Amino acid sequence: MTLFNKLRANGFNPKNEILSGLTVALALVPEAVAFSLIANVSPLIGLYSAFIIGLITALIGGRPGMISGATGAVAVVVVSLVARHGVEYLFAAVVLMGLIQIAVGVLKLGKFIRLVPHPVMFGFVNGLAIVIAMAQLAQFKTINAQGTETWLTGTPLWIMAGFALLTMAIIHFLPKLTKAVPSSLVALVVVSAFIIFFQIPTRTVGDIASIAGGLPEFHLPLVPLTYETFAIIFPYSLIMAMVGLIESLLTLTVIDEMTETRGNSNQEALAQGIANITTGFFGGMGGCAMIGQSIINVSSGGRFRLSGIVAAVGLISFVLVGAPLIEQVPMAALVGLMFMVAIGTFEWASLKIIRKVPTTDVIVMVLVAGVTVLFHNLAVAVLIGVVISALAFAWENAKRIRARKHIDANGAKHYQIYGPLFFGSIAAFNEKFEILSDPDQVIIDFKESRVVDHSAIEALHKITERYAKVGKTVRLLHLSPDCHKLLEKASAIIEVNYYEDPHYNVATDQLPVTS
Repeated sequence: MTLFNKLRANGFNPKNEILSGLTVALALVPEAVAFSLIANVSPLIGLYSAFIIGLITALIGGRPGMISGATGAVAVVVVSLVARHGVEYLFAAVVLMGLIQIAVGVLKLGKFIRLVPHPVMFGFVNGLAIVIAMAQLAQFKTINAQGTETWLTGTPLWIMAGFALLTMAIIHFLPKLTKAVPSSLVALVVVSAFIIFFQIPTRTVGDIASIAGGLPEFHLPLVPLTYETFAIIFPYSLIMAMVGLIESLLTLTVIDEMTETRGNSNQEALAQGIANITTGFFGGMGGCAMIGQSIINVSSGGRFRLSGIVAAVGLISFVLVGAPLIEQVPMAALVGLMFMVAIGTFEWASLKIIRKVPTTDVIVMVLVAGVTVLFHNLAVAVLIGVVISALAFAWENAKRIRARKHIDANGAKHYQIYGPLFFGSIAAFNEKFEILSDPDQVIIDFKESRVVDHSAIEALHKITERYAKVGKTVRLLHLSPDCHKLLEKASAIIEVNYYEDPHYNVATDQLPVTS
């Protein structure tokens, strides 16, 4: 079987891949321009970044079908860097950003994205959906004669809203009639043709900025190679690298769920790093995966690398030869497309389960979405969500530790511990023991428990020490092999008083246990 036949057997459809890629390329233009303006750089810098990053990640990335390019999440990080030090420092920071991302991929740290809880994922995508929708509202504003920004009124408002709704209607209803071509592309072409043919006055891509230009050229960042330069760019590079990886790997997870396949997070981290180093040396602003464009691509039938390659090549083709035509595309059509992306991105299922999941999960979902919307800082939003989820998990497990007590025929008192012993359960663990009233022989049985961390070892040290002070002996039973290793590693720091059996192999026949 040839390679092409194997691809066809896995659902590869060249027509869908090409048309989907073209749809994405059209939608990339205004976003790349807008993100360039956010970062206070030339629109062509954003377009070149989208082309380079999109092409490299499409070729070697860990998630076929995922679209990468210049993004707002990265753009907002570099605003102050460009304002204070100039655009050349931005290029240097992007190169360093890529090196950090490559290090993450080489060290195989991408797997830690699996530690992100599902409520954080819900909050992430819901927050991004709201951000995508709110970003479109800027097209419903204009600058008046006094130079202030006001909302559109009258005919311009109805034209913008009407054609945006028409675009949304085509995207929604066309798949019910035919799936031969991507509904998003049909909507853009139909609405654009209608507005251009009847010369309806409305805002177009060309009204935002001209996208005409040549190929990106190799450019070494014109900054001094000194420690001072490194000190200036490193904080920005680190934040951009982390924000870019978090958004990319979370987007990868979302696309995995949509396609019921699995991408490679470490390979994606490497690809993102190589792409950002390259774009830094070609005068780019850096970027990462784009959840909105990725959803457009997958929803339009783009599941393989070809769609991403077509999107990148299509974008640079617009810059080289298609600028006059693309600049006539009405913003109303693109606004309608992005509104549909926002609707498709939002996890509506999260609203249905609010009363069915723990309150902590609901708080995490709302908080992550809120931070994403208010501050556009995905790294902070996800970090907050993970920390709260981890603390909630620790609290729940801390409440599970308990002890069953009994005295055997030899007069020894047994404490059968249930639940994990770790930093959160130490206080409850210590409350279980009746040191002064206990007999001289005490056995702590960990058959249904395990020693998890350094705090747990410290607790064992203290409890055996307290018994020793009143002349009583403590033995530990049924410690698991991993507990043995943990205790052995900590022996140079903490001395746990075992009194007998330094290898923790206390045999049950030495001290009979009764039920």
